[in-house]
Amino acid sequence: MADVPDDLLEQIKHLEEIFTVDGAKLKEVTNHFVKELDKGNIEGGSIPMNPTWVMGFPDGHETGTFLALDMGGTNLRVCEIVLLEEKGEFDIIQSKYRMPEDLKTGDSEELWEYIADCIQQFIEYHHEVEDLETLDKIPLGFTFSFPATQDFIDNGILQRWTKGFDISGVEGKDVAPLFEAAIAKRKLPIRLSALINDTTGTLIASAYTDDTMKIGCIFGTGCNAAYMENCGSVPKIASYNLPPDMPIAINCEYGAFDNEHVVLPRTPYDIVVDNDSPRPGQQAFEKMIAGLYLGELFRLVLVDLHDNKSCNVFQGQDISKLRKAYTLDSSFLSLIEEDPFENLTETGDLFKRELGITTNKPELELCRRLAELIGTRAARLSTCGVAAICKKKDIKSCHVGADGSVFNKYPHFKARGAVALREILDWKQGEKDPVSILAAEDGSGVGAALIAALTIKRVRAGNLAGIRNTEGMV
Repeated sequence: MADVPDDLLEQIKHLEEIFTVDGAKLKEVTNHFVKELDKGNIEGGSIPMNPTWVMGFPDGHETGTFLALDMGGTNLRVCEIVLLEEKGEFDIIQSKYRMPEDLKTGDSEELWEYIADCIQQFIEYHHEVEDLETLDKIPLGFTFSFPATQDFIDNGILQRWTKGFDISGVEGKDVAPLFEAAIAKRKLPIRLSALINDTTGTLIASAYTDDTMKIGCIFGTGCNAAYMENCGSVPKIASYNLPPDMPIAINCEYGAFDNEHVVLPRTPYDIVVDNDSPRPGQQAFEKMIAGLYLGELFRLVLVDLHDNKSCNVFQGQDISKLRKAYTLDSSFLSLIEEDPFENLTETGDLFKRELGITTNKPELELCRRLAELIGTRAARLSTCGVAAICKKKDIKSCHVGADGSVFNKYPHFKARGAVALREILDWKQGEKDPVSILAAEDGSGVGAALIAALTIKRVRAGNLAGIRNTEGMV
């Protein structure tokens, strides 16, 4: 950075100070995280720790044909998954259907009608039968990736809509009967066996093909993890009188970690992101590490440097596009970090194309360093949740299945996370990483089908804990 003027160097130094998280701080965050996970399993605290009623890992020998429905923010995906005789093997056929924007804020019945229509199209196309009623009922796993509480594996009470959905009259209600009514109306040969969250699906799908997988994670637009707990360590389900050593998957929903702002190293820019968000004071951890917010942090810093600091950033330029909140997402930072040229020409082109800003070399150097700082902090902090689960469960060695756009696409995210995990868990120099975060299997498709299979398997074994409707499963 020899050609960067002193005023910009000073700002870069300040940004390095506020965005860098050292090993000692990571350990402090992780230790507090462990306490909060425990608190959530009792009842109370910011992290919901939702019991999922998925009672154990697959053994890799599950077989049969299952449907999976994956309802995300942009697409609806319908899959047919055949679990094969060979251990951990499966075949999958799938179709994607665009989720119309008007449905996201429309009428509840229209939403479920559309979903049932997509499933009907899928079955008719792939099964080519005249009369659908002649088919045996196919068990279905429904990945409903919105915050929901579950008293049973085949129900889910929507806590709140996210991902741009805002359909009145559904929050606080069980979505399973709404879905089942639309299916019954069309006489589709389907039985809802399990309603799941994508993170729990990631855990189970990854464990099906790799039995050293102990944790499932999402690092994408949001962040979350799921792991297998013992029923005896979850006091809030004590009234079910389950054997204390019986496993149960917990969907942490830990984007809400440290909503009380006790330990996370928030900068003034993090505080602005929180205050200006639709739900201030919520999802504190997520707002520092998830893809939805990385671009906004970057934007806020640049606007602040242009407006308030005694330095020259984008001087004499029209930055009106940059002033628009959430105009940048994490892919913008990815492109900056991926720029292979020493003179950062691709970054300069990006600013010109997307924001109408002409940049000079020192400004590009600052932008590159800022992207690195925000991306590195996100990767390092994100491992605190994984480390906390390892410490809580005394896991010395395992694989962690991770999915999500940030994990899969953000440059250096995996490597930076691995370095942080080593610092937190104090592994010996030269020792191979005992805990590795790897790309997960398809949680919302294969995971949903597997959980449907596991539910039927345990009904047949006589374990009916957390299953509302066992009709047709035995």
